[in-house]
Amino acid sequence: MAGLKDKRGFIDKDRLDLSERKAVEYWTKRWGVTQDQLTAAHRKVGRMTKDIAAELGKKR
Repeated sequence: MAGLKDKRGFIDKDRLDLSERKAVEYWTKRWGVTQDQLTAAHRKVGRMTKDIAAELGKKR
């Protein structure tokens, strides 16, 4: 799956890579959180978006 991009331009919707600006912007807008909150949750629980959503109290 590496190298494939979806319509939003970032590679994998299930994992969040903080170096991909568009992915970070997408998830912050979708969940209504700041980048700092997203970064803190990413550090605490890991890369999986479902785990980050659960940490933030959001539905994926």
